[in-house]
Amino acid sequence: MQQWFLEQLAMYAAYHRDKRNQATHHVGVPLIVYALLVALTQIPLPEFSDLRMTGATLILVILLAFYLMNVPVIGAFAMVIYGILYIVAVEVGQLSANTVWTTFAACFVGGWIIQFIGHIFEGRRPAFLDNAVQIFMAPPFLIAEVLFSFGLQRELQRQIDLQMRKYIPDRAEA
Repeated sequence: MQQWFLEQLAMYAAYHRDKRNQATHHVGVPLIVYALLVALTQIPLPEFSDLRMTGATLILVILLAFYLMNVPVIGAFAMVIYGILYIVAVEVGQLSANTVWTTFAACFVGGWIIQFIGHIFEGRRPAFLDNAVQIFMAPPFLIAEVLFSFGLQRELQRQIDLQMRKYIPDRAEA
Protein backbone atom coordinates (compact mmCIF):
# COMPACT_ATOMS: atom_id res chain seq x y z
CA MET A 1 0.00 0.00 0.00
CA GLN A 2 1.25 3.45 -0.82
CA GLN A 3 1.97 5.71 2.15
CA TRP A 4 -0.13 8.44 0.54
CA PHE A 5 -3.21 6.17 0.51
CA LEU A 6 -2.68 5.25 4.16
CA GLU A 7 -2.40 8.94 5.07
CA GLN A 8 -5.66 9.68 3.28
CA LEU A 9 -7.46 6.84 5.08
CA ALA A 10 -6.05 8.08 8.40
CA MET A 11 -7.24 11.61 7.73
CA TYR A 12 -10.69 10.29 6.81
CA ALA A 13 -10.77 8.24 10.02
CA ALA A 14 -9.96 11.31 12.13
CA TYR A 15 -13.07 13.05 10.83
CA HIS A 16 -15.29 10.01 11.41
CA ARG A 17 -14.76 8.74 14.97
CA ASP A 18 -18.32 9.09 16.25
CA LYS A 19 -20.30 5.87 15.72
CA ARG A 20 -23.44 7.81 14.72
CA ASN A 21 -21.47 9.70 12.10
CA GLN A 22 -20.01 6.43 10.83
CA ALA A 23 -23.50 4.94 10.59
CA THR A 24 -24.83 7.88 8.58
CA HIS A 25 -21.92 7.53 6.17
CA HIS A 26 -22.66 3.84 5.61
CA VAL A 27 -26.01 5.00 4.22
CA GLY A 28 -25.10 8.37 2.71
CA VAL A 29 -21.94 7.43 0.80
CA PRO A 30 -23.49 4.54 -1.17
CA LEU A 31 -26.48 6.76 -1.97
CA ILE A 32 -24.19 9.45 -3.37
CA VAL A 33 -22.06 6.95 -5.30
CA TYR A 34 -25.23 5.41 -6.73
CA ALA A 35 -26.60 8.84 -7.67
CA LEU A 36 -23.39 9.74 -9.47
CA LEU A 37 -23.34 6.43 -11.30
CA VAL A 38 -26.94 6.99 -12.42
CA ALA A 39 -26.06 10.45 -13.74
CA LEU A 40 -22.87 9.23 -15.42
CA THR A 41 -24.79 6.52 -17.31
CA GLN A 42 -26.11 9.41 -19.39
CA ILE A 43 -22.65 10.14 -20.83
CA PRO A 44 -22.08 7.63 -23.64
CA LEU A 45 -18.56 6.54 -24.52
CA PRO A 46 -17.43 4.62 -27.61
CA GLU A 47 -18.42 0.97 -27.56
CA PHE A 48 -15.66 -1.48 -26.85
CA SER A 49 -16.07 -4.99 -28.25
CA ASP A 50 -19.88 -4.65 -28.23
CA LEU A 51 -19.88 -3.40 -24.62
CA ARG A 52 -21.88 -0.25 -23.98
CA MET A 53 -19.58 2.11 -22.11
CA THR A 54 -20.63 5.24 -20.24
CA GLY A 55 -19.10 7.79 -17.93
CA ALA A 56 -20.20 5.51 -15.08
CA THR A 57 -18.15 2.65 -16.51
CA LEU A 58 -15.07 4.82 -16.85
CA ILE A 59 -15.15 6.37 -13.37
CA LEU A 60 -15.91 3.04 -11.71
CA VAL A 61 -13.05 1.26 -13.48
CA ILE A 62 -10.62 4.04 -12.52
CA LEU A 63 -11.68 4.11 -8.85
CA LEU A 64 -11.77 0.34 -8.47
CA ALA A 65 -8.31 0.02 -10.04
CA PHE A 66 -7.04 2.68 -7.64
CA TYR A 67 -8.52 0.88 -4.62
CA LEU A 68 -7.27 -2.53 -5.83
CA MET A 69 -3.73 -1.25 -6.31
CA ASN A 70 -3.57 0.22 -2.81
CA VAL A 71 -5.45 -2.28 -0.62
CA PRO A 72 -6.44 -5.30 -2.72
CA VAL A 73 -8.92 -6.77 -0.23
CA ILE A 74 -10.75 -3.43 0.01
CA GLY A 75 -10.68 -3.13 -3.76
CA ALA A 76 -12.16 -6.62 -4.10
CA PHE A 77 -15.03 -5.82 -1.75
CA ALA A 78 -15.53 -2.49 -3.53
CA MET A 79 -15.82 -4.35 -6.83
CA VAL A 80 -18.70 -6.39 -5.45
CA ILE A 81 -20.53 -3.59 -3.63
CA TYR A 82 -20.08 -0.86 -6.22
CA GLY A 83 -20.48 -3.36 -9.05
CA ILE A 84 -24.00 -4.05 -7.80
CA LEU A 85 -24.70 -0.31 -7.56
CA TYR A 86 -23.37 0.08 -11.11
CA ILE A 87 -25.62 -2.67 -12.49
CA VAL A 88 -28.69 -1.07 -10.90
CA ALA A 89 -27.58 2.40 -12.07
CA VAL A 90 -27.25 1.15 -15.65
CA GLU A 91 -30.79 -0.24 -15.50
CA VAL A 92 -32.18 3.02 -14.12
CA GLY A 93 -30.11 4.93 -16.69
CA GLN A 94 -32.14 3.28 -19.45
CA LEU A 95 -35.44 4.59 -18.09
CA SER A 96 -37.02 7.95 -18.83
CA ALA A 97 -35.00 11.12 -18.35
CA ASN A 98 -37.43 12.14 -15.60
CA THR A 99 -36.79 8.90 -13.72
CA VAL A 100 -33.01 9.18 -14.16
CA TRP A 101 -32.76 12.76 -12.90
CA THR A 102 -35.31 12.31 -10.11
CA THR A 103 -33.39 9.26 -8.89
CA PHE A 104 -30.12 11.18 -9.12
CA ALA A 105 -31.46 14.21 -7.24
CA ALA A 106 -33.20 12.23 -4.49
CA CYS A 107 -30.22 9.97 -3.80
CA PHE A 108 -27.58 12.69 -4.14
CA VAL A 109 -29.32 15.25 -1.94
CA GLY A 110 -30.55 12.61 0.50
CA GLY A 111 -27.07 11.10 0.83
CA TRP A 112 -25.50 14.47 1.59
CA ILE A 113 -28.19 15.41 4.12
CA ILE A 114 -27.69 12.11 5.93
CA GLN A 115 -23.92 12.66 6.07
CA PHE A 116 -24.18 16.26 7.26
CA ILE A 117 -26.41 15.06 10.10
CA GLY A 118 -23.62 12.64 11.02
CA HIS A 119 -21.13 15.48 11.15
CA ILE A 120 -23.37 17.31 13.61
CA PHE A 121 -22.91 14.31 15.92
CA GLU A 122 -19.18 14.31 15.18
CA GLY A 123 -18.89 18.00 15.96
CA ARG A 124 -16.50 18.40 13.05
CA ARG A 125 -16.97 19.53 9.49
CA PRO A 126 -16.59 17.02 6.65
CA ALA A 127 -13.03 16.05 5.73
CA PHE A 128 -13.44 17.02 2.09
CA LEU A 129 -13.72 20.68 3.12
CA ASP A 130 -10.08 20.46 4.23
CA ASN A 131 -8.90 18.04 1.54
CA ALA A 132 -10.96 17.42 -1.61
CA VAL A 133 -9.33 14.00 -2.10
CA GLN A 134 -11.30 12.79 0.93
CA ILE A 135 -14.40 12.47 -1.26
CA PHE A 136 -12.73 9.49 -2.95
CA MET A 137 -11.60 7.95 0.35
CA ALA A 138 -15.09 7.44 1.76
CA PRO A 139 -15.90 4.21 -0.14
CA PRO A 140 -12.69 2.34 0.72
CA PHE A 141 -12.74 3.57 4.31
CA LEU A 142 -16.32 2.38 4.85
CA ILE A 143 -15.35 -1.04 3.54
CA ALA A 144 -12.32 -1.03 5.85
CA GLU A 145 -14.56 -0.22 8.83
CA VAL A 146 -16.75 -3.22 8.06
CA LEU A 147 -13.70 -5.46 7.72
CA PHE A 148 -12.31 -4.12 11.01
CA SER A 149 -15.62 -4.87 12.74
CA PHE A 150 -15.18 -8.53 11.76
CA GLY A 151 -11.63 -8.61 13.07
CA LEU A 152 -10.08 -8.49 9.60
CA GLN A 153 -7.26 -6.28 8.33
CA ARG A 154 -5.94 -5.64 11.86
CA GLU A 155 -2.58 -4.36 10.61
CA LEU A 156 -4.26 -1.80 8.36
CA GLN A 157 -6.44 -0.74 11.29
CA ARG A 158 -3.36 -0.34 13.49
CA GLN A 159 -1.58 1.76 10.87
CA ILE A 160 -4.62 3.99 10.35
CA ASP A 161 -5.03 4.47 14.11
CA LEU A 162 -1.38 5.49 14.46
CA GLN A 163 -1.49 7.94 11.55
CA MET A 164 -4.92 9.32 12.45
CA ARG A 165 -3.75 11.03 15.64
CA LYS A 166 -2.08 13.89 13.80
CA TYR A 167 -5.40 14.83 12.18
CA ILE A 168 -7.35 15.07 15.44
CA PRO A 169 -7.58 18.59 16.88
CA ASP A 170 -6.33 18.95 20.46
CA ARG A 171 -9.81 19.91 21.68
CA ALA A 172 -11.21 16.60 20.43
CA GLU A 173 -8.69 14.56 22.41
CA ALA A 174 -9.81 15.89 25.77
